Parts: sequence; structure tokens; C-alpha cells
Amino acid sequence: MILADKITNLRKKNGWSQEELAEKMGVSRQAVSKWEGAQTVPDLEKILALSRLFGVTTDYLLKDEIEDEESTDETDRVPVKRVSLALANEFLDWREQAAKRIAGATFLCVAAVIPLLLLAAATETLPENLAAGAGLVILLVLVAAAVAVFVSCGFKNAPFEFIDKEPFETEYGVDGMVKERQKAYRPAYAKTNILATCLCVLSPVPLFAGLVTEKETFIVVMLAVTILLAGVGASLFTLAGVRWASMQKLLKEGDYARRDRRKNRIKETVSTVYWLTAAAVYLGWSFWTRDWETTWVLWPVAGILFAVVMCLCNLLIKEKQDKT
Repeated sequence: MILADKITNLRKKNGWSQEELAEKMGVSRQAVSKWEGAQTVPDLEKILALSRLFGVTTDYLLKDEIEDEESTDETDRVPVKRVSLALANEFLDWREQAAKRIAGATFLCVAAVIPLLLLAAATETLPENLAAGAGLVILLVLVAAAVAVFVSCGFKNAPFEFIDKEPFETEYGVDGMVKERQKAYRPAYAKTNILATCLCVLSPVPLFAGLVTEKETFIVVMLAVTILLAGVGASLFTLAGVRWASMQKLLKEGDYARRDRRKNRIKETVSTVYWLTAAAVYLGWSFWTRDWETTWVLWPVAGILFAVVMCLCNLLIKEKQDKT
């Protein structure tokens, strides 16, 4: 019996559809269909995952001459952690607190450059070196404070890390409780996202108003207001998103469905590298040219390009999943 037939028999024996097996394996339904049709062969990582999922040996799966199922010992199976009702409530309560801290830290990261801008505009009353030095010190202090918050939240989130990284099952009553909390939070989630979107869209308005005059100090102040509005918008997105994501994680919905977990980790890595690079380019360009009223253009351009980068990332991930 060939591997394709064994996968088909084991799937049917467990009463799973191709879609359900695909979800448990973190692949597309088309990939499972190709396995069962002997069009493609799972890679070694997927073979090991199939072995654990079905509770059979890899020899049974890979060797055609072995017709009878060879079950693995219970001690060889990977234990699946279970989320109790108490643990789920503790996780959601913690993520609600963490959302506020992470949102505040996000605002600090965005707004950290504002003191530097304002001090740079005050060079008529302050020595240029003093203004630049003080601005940089304040920027680094604010960024350090934000990083400290992120690290602290990471440490406090350690007991719940398995929800992000490992397969888990929820005990009776957990899904119902989470869905109730999700339903209650949905109106606030929608309103917060609408407000954040409006703030981000309208944030350039003060800068455009400042460009009407030729007063450099006024332009810089308006630029600071623009950054302030964008920072508030970003923090509101974070505030709403962290809480909503915690519920989706427990329910394994949306971006946190089993088959989308690997895809999300890749996208998060790409996103982090992209925005860190954008920030480095912005600061380098601004300090090199000292033309802060012009370099802000990088951010809307980076926002547009980010959407393109994410689309390309999704296409590449989907293409790779279809081949596996």
C-alpha cells in the first residue's frame, strides 16, 4: 500500500474531511488532495507530523511493504496542552492589561521624535548643539522606556506563550465564554478602529496647514502635531488589536486558525524588519539632510509600499503552501 492510500485510510478512519486534516496539518486542502492523489509527497517535517497526528510509525507511512498499521507508544506522542476556563479568563484579563501598556509604548515610539523636532526649531533661542543633544537624549529615553514596556510584557506573557507556539485544546465552556466576551467587545473594537483610521487619515492636515506659511517654527510645530495624531491612531489600533487577537487565538479564528499560524509568523517577521528599516532610513535621511519638513514624506510612501509588500508575501506563502 502506498503512502497516498495510507493517508486516505487514516483520515477516513478518524472521520476527518480533507479540509479538517489540512487545518490540523497547517496546509491547504489542495495539498492534502495532492498527497492522497499521489501527485506530491509530503516533506519529512510533514511525515513526522502525520505520524504524530495519526499515532502511527513513520515506517508504516513510508514503507509500501508494511500493510498493517504500526501504532506508536503513548509515550511517543506529543502531549497537547489544554486551556481551562480559569486559564482562559486569566489570559484574556492579562491581555486586556497588556493592550494598554503596549499601546502606550507604541505611542512613545512614534512620538519620541517630537521633542527633537521642537528643540531643533528652537535654535534661535538655544545653542544648536545643546538643542540637538537634548533632543537626542529625550528621544533615546522615550524609546528605552517603550522597549522596557515591551520586554516587561514579554516576560509576563511567558506562561501563555504556548497559545501562540504550540497546538492546544480548550476545555468545555471556554469557547462559549470567549465568544460571549468577543460579542460584548465587538462594538468597542469597531469604534476604536474607526477612530484610529480617521486619525491616521487626517494626521497630515496640520502639516498641510503649516505649509501655507513660510515660518519654519510653525511648520515644525504642525509636523509635531501630525506625528502626535499618527501616534494616537497607531496606539488605538494596538489597543483594540491586542485584545481582539487574544480572543481569536483561543478560538483559533481568523489569522490564528491552525493553518494560518506559520503564515502569520512569516508576515510578522517581514513586517518587523520592514518598519525597522523604514525607521532607520527616516532617521538617517533626516539627520543627514536636517530637512525634517521634507523627510516625513517617507512615511506615507512606506505605508503604501507596505501594502504591496504584504500582498507579495501572501502570494509567495500561498504558492509555497500549494506546492507542499
